[in-house]
Amino acid sequence: MPRLSSIMTDLKKKGTAQTRKIYSRHGMDPDRVLGVSIADLKVIAKSVKGQQALACELYATRIMEPMYLACLVADGARLSREQLNEWVEWAAGLQTISEYSVPWVTVDRPDARVVALEWMRSKEAHIAAAGWNTYSGLVSVLPDEVLDFAEIQSLLDTVVEEIGSAPNRVRCTMNGFVISVGGYVKPMLKQAKAAAGKIGAVQVDVGDTECKIPLALEYIEKIEGRGSVGKKRKTVRC
Repeated sequence: MPRLSSIMTDLKKKGTAQTRKIYSRHGMDPDRVLGVSIADLKVIAKSVKGQQALACELYATRIMEPMYLACLVADGARLSREQLNEWVEWAAGLQTISEYSVPWVTVDRPDARVVALEWMRSKEAHIAAAGWNTYSGLVSVLPDEVLDFAEIQSLLDTVVEEIGSAPNRVRCTMNGFVISVGGYVKPMLKQAKAAAGKIGAVQVDVGDTECKIPLALEYIEKIEGRGSVGKKRKTVRC
């Protein structure tokens, strides 16, 4: 059974300077990355699947790749709220972890919606971004009949009112939330499109990358054109 020391040794061997540069350009703290590709991490994840204690050890390194690996294999429902809050706090400076990996494990939890709403109100931008992406994950996997449409409408209204003054990465995740509602919650397609039309082009500093922030209305209409509105995902992990 793999141990933390052997996995860290393997990760360090697989890291490259070029991948470290790529991660740095995408908002990762350069002092906390090894330069291991996501493809390699997914291969390693298969060998440690289900090892919750090891996942917690990996995350506690506060290094991007073992943290990402931990979130691929951890069961978020088995983390205490204290642990989960530590995980999102430790993700500061690593936007892939805060905006994607932490929401993955949070969506596993029965209290995921409550956590998402709490995080959205945080003054820490990376925690607020994690909250918005957690709620986006929930609407992508949960059946419409268990969703609170009034609450989702309220959140759409919040996006329209606050996205212009929100922190940089929070603007990005707010925009993504509108797209998720339009793409995955068919009964709220009209409302999502209305919100998307109001927010228009969202300005986000994406650093030294070629990344582009999609126009929410255009993106939703593409989903609509494919006839894919309302098709839920099996998992938010990718």
